[in-house]
Amino acid sequence: MTKPVTGVAMMILFEEGRWRLDDPVTRYVPEFKNLKVVKSIDGNGNVTLEDMRRPPTMREIMSHTAGFGYGLQDDHPIDKLYREKEVLGAPSTKAMIERTAQIPLVFQPGTNWRYSSSVDIQGYIVEKLTGQTLGQFMESRIFKPLRMNDTAFYVPAAKAGRLAPVYYFNRDTQKVEEAKQLFGGDMPTYLQPPAWESGGGGLVSTTMDYARFAQMIANKGELDGVRILSPASVELMGTNVIPNDVLVSSNGTTGSRFNEAVGFGMDFMVVNDPRAAGTLEGKGSMSWGGAAGTWFWVDPTNDIIFVGMIQRLGGSGGDDLGAAARTLTYQALVNPEK
Repeated sequence: MTKPVTGVAMMILFEEGRWRLDDPVTRYVPEFKNLKVVKSIDGNGNVTLEDMRRPPTMREIMSHTAGFGYGLQDDHPIDKLYREKEVLGAPSTKAMIERTAQIPLVFQPGTNWRYSSSVDIQGYIVEKLTGQTLGQFMESRIFKPLRMNDTAFYVPAAKAGRLAPVYYFNRDTQKVEEAKQLFGGDMPTYLQPPAWESGGGGLVSTTMDYARFAQMIANKGELDGVRILSPASVELMGTNVIPNDVLVSSNGTTGSRFNEAVGFGMDFMVVNDPRAAGTLEGKGSMSWGGAAGTWFWVDPTNDIIFVGMIQRLGGSGGDDLGAAARTLTYQALVNPEK
């Protein structure tokens, strides 16, 4: 669940006036100036390209509407290119950007929603604007102030015994086994610093550390007297920025579809109308999930945070633990006004 943390890092810089929502991304990543865009795909998978009508904006890379692919699946020709070029397996943040610049956008910026590598691009922008690595910036501006002492991009030797392995369901053996592969490459050990610190994934943490992060969001940017963001910035992150005619694509975490009831803000999914969405949580709840089945939500209406930690790639395998946790939590909340 690294992405929302990267979003907070971005918003810290937003508050400092380092970037604006409608700035073109090319102002910070000029490598993207000549990106092409998929115009059509024929029945044989052949792709026709066209020029960008305009560069993606910062608002769009923070809401997965910029048009970038990801490569987590290979059902789309662009995702196949992400895997072939090993974008997520690049040896450095700079190399990740250079490889991304060689791949067309899936759609014209701002015209659709697609779960993407745009948060990795955000991490690169944080590094470029600050002169620090992403991990250094997060440590100094988020983890240390919030006393998230067990959160980083790797686990030091003294804490190695506390690192949980990650599992997956092996369809061939029909058993749950320890994962040795991650997104087409070897599973990282997380026991030494990575080649580059990914804004889109890779933080290790504990349930209580992440709960402190979530509580800061619920408190509108503050925890234990330490302010990370202003209330207005947290409100902005929790405001749907996707127009209704764009709410058509699947959510990469749960398979649900965005609509007027459930939208997306700045690196958070946002519940606009919980009852219409079929959930018991409060209006304005902010959430997302992690690759190893983890999930969390922040419900400012009911002053509730929830952090769910499992370690199985792809989640629980058919059971939506996030939805079940919400139902069990809110059926017990019989006097929410208190």
